[in-house]
Amino acid sequence: MSVSVAANTVWSKYAVSDGRSSYLFGLILVSAATISWSTAGLFTRVIAMDSWTLLLWRGVFGGLAIGLVVAVSARKSAVARFRSMGLAGWGFAIVSAVGMVFFITSLKQTTVAHVSIVYATVPLVTAAVAWVVIGEKPSRSAMVASVVSVLGVCIMMGLATDGSLLGDLLALGMTVCLAIMMVISRSCPQVPILPAACVSAFLSAALALPFSEPLNVQADQWAWLVAFGVVNSALGLVLFILGSKLLPAIETALITALDAPLAPIWVWLIFSEAPDAMTLWGGAIVFVAVTNYLVGSVFQSKKTI
Repeated sequence: MSVSVAANTVWSKYAVSDGRSSYLFGLILVSAATISWSTAGLFTRVIAMDSWTLLLWRGVFGGLAIGLVVAVSARKSAVARFRSMGLAGWGFAIVSAVGMVFFITSLKQTTVAHVSIVYATVPLVTAAVAWVVIGEKPSRSAMVASVVSVLGVCIMMGLATDGSLLGDLLALGMTVCLAIMMVISRSCPQVPILPAACVSAFLSAALALPFSEPLNVQADQWAWLVAFGVVNSALGLVLFILGSKLLPAIETALITALDAPLAPIWVWLIFSEAPDAMTLWGGAIVFVAVTNYLVGSVFQSKKTI
């Protein structure tokens, strides 16, 4: 059995079977994507270089990794899959690339904790965009979790002293971009998943190229750059796109909001970059709100099986 046939068989099993299996599979995929993305702050601290050069090589290696997957899985139809992206696919790729520029630059301008917790407002932003654009009205429990998450962010933004306004604004721009990506993925399931992710990675590299120093890389940094592109960019983006097709937009956003408490932990453990008390309180509120909602959703899905 070819790789492409095997992949389609596995995907069909979850995407076409009963909605409950599809939902739980979506939870697993998006949760795994969130864990992958939460390593971004760690990589930006380990790789000591300017944000534009870092973004350039992250995009190049991420794009190559995704492109290799497309070539192996689609074989002779790989080029055709890129051509079939359509307006929605290109829109997704462009928004994703811009979001990555905001994301990496924000990590260089403020603390990992601030970037992550500002990003935790994505459920509320996504709910608003999805409601207006595709008429997907969020559940009451999802909205409550979103509002509580925003409360945690407000505590951090208003009382914490370990961030910067520019970095927080860049993180907010990244949050809006991701919300738009979620709505596109949910409303346009026909968009070819991997080609859009591949184009997105290379576009982010192209945006960074004019401001970067591509050859200003030390020998011991190449392995970290490859890992950053493959683990954080390629793996995270692919898992996210696959999973977001199986979940309502606001639920996808709520799961990815778990990046807020996860990302600072990596940096805290390795570099002792400890956030202040108010940042910790804000992150804890976000974590409790999202976790409570997800646990409730899982138990509710079991009761209806």
